[in-house]
Amino acid sequence: MNSGNRCGTSGPLDGFEDVRKYSVEGKRLHSATHEEILGGYTTDVYFVKTRDVLRDAGRLSAPVTAEVFARKNGVFAGLEEVMTLLAERNVEVEALREGDSFSPKEVLVRICGPYGEFGLYETVLLGMLASASSWATAARACVEAADGKPVLCFGARHVHPAIAPVMERTAVRVGGCSGASCILGARLAGIDPMGTVPHAAVLLVGDTVALAKHYDAVMPSGDQRIVLVDTFKDEAEETLRVAEALGDRLSAVRLDTPGERGGVSPDLVREIRYRLDLAGYGHVRIIASGGLYPDRIRELSAAGADAFGVGSYISHANPIDMTMDIKEIDGLPVAKRGRLPGRIENPRLIRVK
Repeated sequence: MNSGNRCGTSGPLDGFEDVRKYSVEGKRLHSATHEEILGGYTTDVYFVKTRDVLRDAGRLSAPVTAEVFARKNGVFAGLEEVMTLLAERNVEVEALREGDSFSPKEVLVRICGPYGEFGLYETVLLGMLASASSWATAARACVEAADGKPVLCFGARHVHPAIAPVMERTAVRVGGCSGASCILGARLAGIDPMGTVPHAAVLLVGDTVALAKHYDAVMPSGDQRIVLVDTFKDEAEETLRVAEALGDRLSAVRLDTPGERGGVSPDLVREIRYRLDLAGYGHVRIIASGGLYPDRIRELSAAGADAFGVGSYISHANPIDMTMDIKEIDGLPVAKRGRLPGRIENPRLIRVK
């Protein structure tokens, strides 16, 4: 695949002339490569023009202090990628720990050093922090609602594949989810990916029990037998048929009833739990999925659900916009109108670089 002419992206962009020469040729995926991100090719162009202006003014290397904050509560995430972005830059960095909760206007990251060392990357690092913190905040809300029961992140299908691994890694490592379905996302989080088979497999086999038997036959012994039970028949009926077919080998059933049929309701969970226990299958867990959010998780948990697969609530998390302000230049307090000049102290910051 031709990834296009990157005008020598072995290093970062240095000035606007580099942007003018930059072109993309041939067919490629539209997402940025790691080289393009680290080289500054996903930044806003005015940060590149700024380099030329400040260089001409003799101020590109002026020492500055910059601080990052958000305007709403959240869970801090994205620092690991930011530190990779700044690894080769001559700057000092203080930040909250990933996973720390934060308040509006609280300083989340402080960067000190020559402006030319990091100013180019403002767009990139804010995007990293904003996206990851949004996903972490949504995942944490679901985990807290589950009150100790596992929450699995199933959000990869709802976002561009270039960022799906970032989201699922964040949901696990920072948000507290117990598992992730995206293979790369799970590996980045240091765990095995989790998932069974989709409705497509059940439809192609033609029967839920037949599918369960084939699944049992081909999967390794250590892989949990979890079967979807909402494809053809009443969920309670399918659950008992599968339990009778697999017996002790069945770990769980998954409910993903579509909204067109009423979705996964507390009454449905309650009935399936009752019928499983009555038939002697108390070991079979119930995993609920399909449009779940914190309040729904609480309701289904109270009804007897044992685990929860969450997709769009995490992947489509409410944005947490990040802002970076210069607060000191040449050691002197400074700020644009509407902001307080000088460092805003936060004793929770720790030195990370």
